[in-house]
Amino acid sequence: MATDRLDEVLDAAYDCLTRYGVRRTTMDDIALRMGVSRSAVYQYVRSKDDAFRKLAARLHTQALERARDAAAAEDAPCATRARGVLAAKLDLVHRLTGDSPHTAELLDEKARLFGDICAAFTAELRQLLTALFTQAGTPAGLGPAEAADVCLALVTGLESVPDGERLLGPASDALLTGLLGASQASH
Repeated sequence: MATDRLDEVLDAAYDCLTRYGVRRTTMDDIALRMGVSRSAVYQYVRSKDDAFRKLAARLHTQALERARDAAAAEDAPCATRARGVLAAKLDLVHRLTGDSPHTAELLDEKARLFGDICAAFTAELRQLLTALFTQAGTPAGLGPAEAADVCLALVTGLESVPDGERLLGPASDALLTGLLGASQASH
């Protein structure tokens, strides 16, 4: 039950974020959105900053679960698994940047409130990709961690393109063919 109420608080915080941004949202806004008193909101979060940190953590955790599931799909070829990890990151970014100009604040690695959450998310994606490239192998002169960095750089570039999700497939196919070899990338 408490988890459901926390989810309601975070959903209300997200709605307020899309309208006002982090700085202009107040605890009263969150409470009003929920239809409860401000003191009721304080039962689940310590402050507005705590609400937004928990919201950022929830969204990044959900995306990370999708990435972990993709990486763990042992019946799928390495390229498909890597593409799934990359798609989890790109989907999160496009969702947040598409909902409102304010929601992109949750992606800022330099932000005081969310920076550590964003950095940990990217670090874990890098670990997942590094493990995949360690298992599959990479071309001579390029280590698994470097291959992971190249893949993450691709997604970072696609984040700024309006139809980046459409381009992820062909771009990752081309990249993974180079990193894994044609035979592994096509399977």
